[in-house]
Parts: sequence; structure tokens; C-alpha cells
Amino acid sequence: MRRLVLICAAAISLMAAGCNQQRSAEAPKPAALTADAMGHYCGMNVLEHPGPKGQILLQSRIEPVWFSSARDALAFTMLPDEPKDILAIYVSDMGKAASWAKPGAENWVEARAAWFVVGSSARGGMGVEEIVPFSDQDMAQRFAAEKGGRVLRFAEVPSSEVLAAGGEAPGAGATEESGARAAPAHDAHGGVR
Repeated sequence: MRRLVLICAAAISLMAAGCNQQRSAEAPKPAALTADAMGHYCGMNVLEHPGPKGQILLQSRIEPVWFSSARDALAFTMLPDEPKDILAIYVSDMGKAASWAKPGAENWVEARAAWFVVGSSARGGMGVEEIVPFSDQDMAQRFAAEKGGRVLRFAEVPSSEVLAAGGEAPGAGATEESGARAAPAHDAHGGVR
């Protein structure tokens, strides 16, 4: 009986250690955006595009998967053929962005904690409608009041607003000439409007 108790105690200790390691692996820090970041869907340098960016950290990859737009990052999570071993989904916090053209290298917000403005007049990445992320709900509401759209949480964003016709990521095959509109202006409070 004592031997059985010792075996169970050892098994529980190993499981607890594994859980602690798994917890720390679930929330890795975002990488800083650099000139080496290439968009997963467009194959272009991420810095060449205006608007919010995205990065997804996978258990199966050392380097982040980069996206030219926040919308593309959300699409990645919805497409059935993409990896599902997601550790973290980061998008540019546009409330802390210097401007629409320069969303920032290190101002990331975990997408599942962000507020997204969906259906606004903002165009990003490859010239398609952008889903604009904010860490602050009030800033998201102000942006929506100025540029249209509605404010939603990650889990509320419908796939019909993210995926292009045919169920592909919006950046796949798109071009800059595909209906790009004027980029939103930057307001005096540090947020994009």
C-alpha cells in the first residue's frame, strides 16, 4: 500500500511539473516587429503595409508567423488548414500606435484580450477592410464613432467579416490597388482615428 501511495505521489508531482511548464509555454512574449518579418499570406515585408499587424506564436515553430494585417492574423485562426498549436495571438494595439502608417514594433495586445472595430472605413495590409485592434475599449469606441463599425471581442468577430470570398485570408492574392481608401489619421491622444 505504501508503495502505491509513493508511486501516486510521484505521478502527481510529475503531472504538476508538466502543467507548470505548459502554463509558462502558453503565454510567450511577442516578438518585436523588424524588417525581417514577412507576411504569411502575401510573402511581402510586413513593414511595407499600413495599419495594424499580427503575429502568431506556435508551439511547433521557433519564429512567429507574421501578418501584414490584424485581419489576416484572425483569418489564420479560422482557416481549417492552418496549424492549431497556437500559444499566443498578438495584434498591434492601435491605441498606442504612432500613426496608421507606423503601428509600432512593440505595442502588441493579445488578440483574445483585445477590442476590435469591425466594419469601419479603415483599410490596411493589402488594401482590404481592416479589423482594428485596441487594448482599451474606450479608444475602440472612439475609433468606431469616427470611422464607423462596431466594437467586438475576439470571440465575437464573425468569420464572414474576416474571411474573403471563398474562405481565404483577405491578404491572399489581394493587391494594393484593390480598393484602398485613405488611411485613418492619428489623434492628439496617441490613438489612431
